[in-house]
Amino acid sequence: MNLDITQDNIYLILPSKVSRMAEMLAEENNISITEAVKRVYSSDTYCRLERESTKQWHLGPVALYQDMSL
Repeated sequence: MNLDITQDNIYLILPSKVSRMAEMLAEENNISITEAVKRVYSSDTYCRLERESTKQWHLGPVALYQDMSL
């Protein structure tokens, strides 16, 4: 079994990170979870996260959220 993260399979680890980031964003900004998810997916942080070459997927959702909030 190949356990390497590649551009072809990175999509498998993104939902859990995105959902936690959206929860934090919704709570901190008093917005709906739907709006928070939209903001996460449209952020520069997500753009970097979905590219395996950036290695942003190594970061946890808290660090990613902090990066997004800067």
